[in-house]
Amino acid sequence: MSEGSARQQELLEAAYAWVLDRGWAGMSLRPLAEAIGSSPRVLLFLFGSKDGLVRALLARSRADQLAVVDAVGQGGDLAAVGGRVWAWLAAPEHRALLRLWLEGYTRSVADPGDGPWAGFAARTVADWDALLADHQPAPYRDTPAGAAERTLLLAVLRGALLDLLATGDTARLDAAVAAHLARL
Repeated sequence: MSEGSARQQELLEAAYAWVLDRGWAGMSLRPLAEAIGSSPRVLLFLFGSKDGLVRALLARSRADQLAVVDAVGQGGDLAAVGGRVWAWLAAPEHRALLRLWLEGYTRSVADPGDGPWAGFAARTVADWDALLADHQPAPYRDTPAGAAERTLLLAVLRGALLDLLATGDTARLDAAVAAHLARL
């Protein structure tokens, strides 16, 4: 790894920690650069533009998401993996990452063009759908009913997550997710 790429990775990790703590809203290069021991000029040089930095941060966030997909995706049927996903989503120590994901997801939905947020939400849905499909029987997963079952589970998990982030009512949402998983 060259010195430039090592510095770029170091600053990316520091910037990622900063946005995990503060979110995407109002992210400005000057305060970010100051907080992570850099300058806006260096960030622009290393990432090409503010959009380039946002894309790198989204990719870094997606790497964390894919690590979760790998961690919860080992063995079991759709209900079992759904339960593991919910347990991970509901854990208090993941709230910063999940708030960051939600903000990126929302911005992505509002960015139909080729901006830095474009496609983030669609890639997220595809990643989770692929995980869930891996836990359905092979002939069934490729049917409209199999796709609908996965889509409904993903919608329940995403909706419960939004409600959890808004209310913190873990007991009510644990019960709701458990009721849905029991129907699978």
